[in-house]
Amino acid sequence: MKRWLAFVLIFLNLSCFASEQKNDISYSDAIILGAVEGITEYLPVSSTGHLILTNALLGLDKDTPVLDKNNLNILNSENKPYTIKTLADSYCIIIQLGAIASVALIYWQYILQMLLGLIGRNPQGLKLFVNIMVAFLPSAIIGIFAHKIIEESLFGVVPVVCALAVGAVVMFIAQKIYDKNPQQKNSIENLTLKKSLVVGVCQCIAMIPGTSRSMMTILGGYFVGLNAKASATFSFLLGLITLSAASVFKIYKDGNAMLEALSPSPLLLGLIVAFVSSAVAVKWLVSFLTKHGLVTFAIYRILLAIILCVMLWLNLL
Repeated sequence: MKRWLAFVLIFLNLSCFASEQKNDISYSDAIILGAVEGITEYLPVSSTGHLILTNALLGLDKDTPVLDKNNLNILNSENKPYTIKTLADSYCIIIQLGAIASVALIYWQYILQMLLGLIGRNPQGLKLFVNIMVAFLPSAIIGIFAHKIIEESLFGVVPVVCALAVGAVVMFIAQKIYDKNPQQKNSIENLTLKKSLVVGVCQCIAMIPGTSRSMMTILGGYFVGLNAKASATFSFLLGLITLSAASVFKIYKDGNAMLEALSPSPLLLGLIVAFVSSAVAVKWLVSFLTKHGLVTFAIYRILLAIILCVMLWLNLL
């Protein structure tokens, strides 16, 4: 619990940066955002929610226009000026690639199995690949049509606080049901197409910032009878596809503007920090989840939601 409280205190201390007028992502911003992305991406605490909060505390949530070398507005794919806020949001999506790469390295054996399955040399790998694609499909379809509405309506501190609190309650209930179920829990090899689809539908709920993609997919694994380790593993592998698709989609839409607006050195630094911190978090989570379950994460979410409510009340956010 001390680790989680320390993490909360880090967020509170970031508020000292908010008074600084920003026109780019600095090296200190890169280290902080990379660490937050890497640590929270695969933990059931919502990386998107934490990044929104971190951006606010760092002063990266302003509507100040970002200018090019000629002091002209940089326009996105919708011909709207790039602002500090959209710059920070784009930066956070790009550094996801660091977190994705760390999981790809850790779970390379599963990836190799799936690649061999695609060329007919590993039936179990082919089954796993199909299950992951089935789980990915609901969020891919909904994301195409709903991503703009979600970004415009729910990317804020208040929705994140609500989602953190509601998610914590759901985690408490789900863990209690999981612990009381005497039946033998299944491994990832026993996952069926129908069960994969259930996990995929759960992932769609995580489009609400503050909910946590990892939380919903791990809970989805619980719901369909997977053990804790298998739920986490399937969540990580599904995240490879989902997060990669989100990053590629964003780069496809606004790649030129992003390259013009983002300084390359802080971007590279953020990727490296996200890669290292994510690798540590993933290795730790599997062991912790197997031994202790989701309750500690639920407590952390409640504490963070309470602290953020106080900060909102005091106009600190």
